Amino acid sequence: MPDRVAVLGERVLAEGWALAGARVLAAETPAEVRAAWTALPAEVAVVLLTPAAAAALGPLSTDRERPLTVVMPS
Repeated sequence: MPDRVAVLGERVLAEGWALAGARVLAAETPAEVRAAWTALPAEVAVVLLTPAAAAALGPLSTDRERPLTVVMPS
């Protein structure tokens, strides 16, 4: 079950999660965050968002057709 968990957001906050086996989707700008979100592979079940990524996605991150999302604490 590789790549079932993804981390989306700024590289400095996301890259360490690769050591735990998560797919890291580094995105520095709101446009990059939205592009990475829409390109998520179907096998991703959980997405951990940085606070900035969650703000960039807004209501997109609560779409019931998308994977479960969790926002990192600030």
